[in-house]
Amino acid sequence: MPTRATTRVLDRVLIANRGEIALRVIRTVRDLGGTSILPYTPEDLMSPAAELADEAYALPEGSGYTDVEAILALAQQTGAQAVHPGYGFLSENDAFAQAVIDAGIAWIGPSPNAMRALGDKMSARATAEKADVAPVPGITSPVTDPATVIAFAAEHGYPVALKRTDGGGGRGITVIASDDEAHSTPAFASAAAGDGILILEKFVTAARHVETQCARDAHGAFAVVSTRDCTLQRRNQKLLEEAPAPYLPEGLHDRLVEASHRLLETVDYVGVATCEFLLTPEGDLWFLEVNPRLQVEHCVSEEVTGTDLVETQLRIAAGGDLGEVPEVRGHSIELRVTCEDPAAGMAPSTGTITRLRWPAGPGIRIESGVVEGDVVTPLFDPMLAKIVVTGATREQALARARRALRETVVEGVTVCTALHEHVLARPELTGPDAAGGLGVTTRWIESSVLPELAAPVGATVPVVGELLAADTSADGSWRTRSTYVIELNGRRLSLTLPDGILGGPGARPGIGSRPHRAPQPLRSRSRARSALAVDGGTLALDGVIAAPMQAIVTRICVEPGERVHEGDLLVVLESMKMENYVHAPHDGVVEAVDVSAGQTVSAGAELLRLAGASTGTSTEAKED
Repeated sequence: MPTRATTRVLDRVLIANRGEIALRVIRTVRDLGGTSILPYTPEDLMSPAAELADEAYALPEGSGYTDVEAILALAQQTGAQAVHPGYGFLSENDAFAQAVIDAGIAWIGPSPNAMRALGDKMSARATAEKADVAPVPGITSPVTDPATVIAFAAEHGYPVALKRTDGGGGRGITVIASDDEAHSTPAFASAAAGDGILILEKFVTAARHVETQCARDAHGAFAVVSTRDCTLQRRNQKLLEEAPAPYLPEGLHDRLVEASHRLLETVDYVGVATCEFLLTPEGDLWFLEVNPRLQVEHCVSEEVTGTDLVETQLRIAAGGDLGEVPEVRGHSIELRVTCEDPAAGMAPSTGTITRLRWPAGPGIRIESGVVEGDVVTPLFDPMLAKIVVTGATREQALARARRALRETVVEGVTVCTALHEHVLARPELTGPDAAGGLGVTTRWIESSVLPELAAPVGATVPVVGELLAADTSADGSWRTRSTYVIELNGRRLSLTLPDGILGGPGARPGIGSRPHRAPQPLRSRSRARSALAVDGGTLALDGVIAAPMQAIVTRICVEPGERVHEGDLLVVLESMKMENYVHAPHDGVVEAVDVSAGQTVSAGAELLRLAGASTGTSTEAKED
């Protein structure tokens, strides 16, 4: 594999990942003439990544993509000269990075020491303070009691956020708005039980999320490839990203570059990284974190500079020079296509992809690791694909993004494209606000957009018995719709109906049809008995607390015989890496717990029973 100023040859690269990021790395390795090696689990045997890799090997039975010993053993057995971790899984595991290096294999990422300095929220805050980069106001030490929260809030005001130091992507965050909530939050009990260390920060309610795509080589050369704006989020997870960050206040670009440079210099960082910041309407720039790996949204930085960031990673890991980074030209927007329903508060959707068509044409790049027939499960991230759209200007990129969404067809699972269609037409996103900045904040999606896309007031979904009678164990078809092509009075039209009305999924839709639009919930035949909240709320009927979605049980917070009060935390579920808190819909006594930690449950499956039930009541599930 050709490199500049290379000290090592990295011809055989093992990719410790799956899906679209595995495909992304495979393609660059092939471009450079190298050999890609891919471990896979049984569900990925027929995946596009396994098919495209030069060599693909099954992981031992019972292991997975986070099995350090299995991945390392495979790297040694196959003669891999480098390991690329992609993102997620082992990409930020410093112990794995050290084990790879100790085995004489190149690690495509920063040193374990740099990873440890940036690896959790507490050490990252300490690193930022050392680098003279201001983090969000907070306490850079473990927080163990409500008194600390109350004292901090007395100085800085509510709301505040308790954050697990090992949390990421919005997980492990508890927002507290009052002294009473500080006393009642279950976060302290969870931390005391070994579920992470907590730090405390001011919760910023109005800000943009801006970041820098950085690179630094072993010789000290540093560059910001581009800035990015990642403000459009829900539950602190990104949905839309763009490069360069638009409408930055005067002088802010230089401040971002200088702060990013100091952060990477402080830990002697070698590789590519993303430095993330919050920009407030008052012009405050607060450090959030450094991601010591390739980011999901790296594609937009590549598109506006012509830089292959995976090639940059490989070259730097081989000891080569960073080299000259091209100037930014044009504008690029990335739309994450996730299996989430905007009409149901972005509740996860699982099932079989029965129809799939991606857009094409000028300025369109698709990054996806799925094909028709693949099954979406709650075990992995909800992202199906990334639609990356580039234009000479931001206006052209936005226009192409709208066109791309009209061409996108996904059937069998509900995806979030209806949300993208909505926000791309909103003036808050398409133009500057009165002060000349971008008119959205990180809370905009949750506070403004999702309420507008929610199911109509008064609409309900089937009660527990009806739900369990439906085919919800696999594909959730009671909530999906299909599109049929019809001809009416000589005109070709598309007709979209809920699945099951005509006996099954629809025929193949044409370009521009909308099988992916958020469905309207079906009406319950017994509305008074229904207690299912479509946005992930508690499902309660005759004392049964049931799962609002297909998920994995991660924690059970109560025991049989325990008395609980309305709002108490009962069970924590995880679906597609999103934590969902199931709360008691009313006072009662736990009669029975019917699940165990680690168990996968279907939508509507019984979790536990509450005596003294007040039927027809539900509470909204809170998510980190």
